[in-house]
Amino acid sequence: MPFGTRSEYSNDKTDHFSANPSAMSFGAHLDELRLRLGQALGGFVVAFIASLSVGKWFAGVILSPYKVAMEAAGIEVRLQAVQPAEPFLVYMKAAMVLAALISSPWVFYQLWAFISAGLHKHERRYVHMVAPASAALFAVGVLFFLLVIAPWVFKFFMKFDLGIDYLTYQPGVGKTADFILVLALVFGIAFQTPIAIVFAERMGLVSFAALCEARKYVFLGTFVIGAVLTPPDVISQVALAVPLYILYEGGLLVCRFWQKKRKIEPSAT
Repeated sequence: MPFGTRSEYSNDKTDHFSANPSAMSFGAHLDELRLRLGQALGGFVVAFIASLSVGKWFAGVILSPYKVAMEAAGIEVRLQAVQPAEPFLVYMKAAMVLAALISSPWVFYQLWAFISAGLHKHERRYVHMVAPASAALFAVGVLFFLLVIAPWVFKFFMKFDLGIDYLTYQPGVGKTADFILVLALVFGIAFQTPIAIVFAERMGLVSFAALCEARKYVFLGTFVIGAVLTPPDVISQVALAVPLYILYEGGLLVCRFWQKKRKIEPSAT
């Protein structure tokens, strides 16, 4: 949606929910963007510093699906460090992902606060709802992959029989952690689907009828997205595509609820 029309721009950049509409030039929007990015980054840095104290513990949490899968397959649990700095890099990456989880409410608030600067007064009230919902869905997506999907994926890989009796598993800790972390972040971002659908419908960018008619294309698109964003294996692709489509249907349910609410409110008055 294009930025709303405003008559004057407030010098107070923190007043993003001002009751008086104001006109923001392109330069003013850039200033707002820099402000929001700076505040979001500041929150992430604070969370990252705090996460360093428990980074090793969270690295163990991240690698736990691999450990569980190896034990279930009856294989000795081992990870090798190919490079000297590999364990340290895994520790830092784990701390960064934990920091992303901790700071997600603040980061998503800054994102939606920037978006609200281009909305009309009656539209900004939705930002107060979508910001915490975005953070919650991001955390749910990451945890859903770590606790549910990742153990299932690793069990499939570990139990897959190639028919070679001299095959042994000796994966590197860096590659294994990267595999888990990247997919965890992909799931966290993908779980924003309901927010995007509801926001687009509420802002008038797309109609509810059009969203319903697009179901078959969305179903196909989820598998395309799964193929692009996940490693080249069917298990990971389906594991992302199916939740994505379920989330799409969840977004439609929320849109249907809002439509019924709009019909009831005029009749009640």
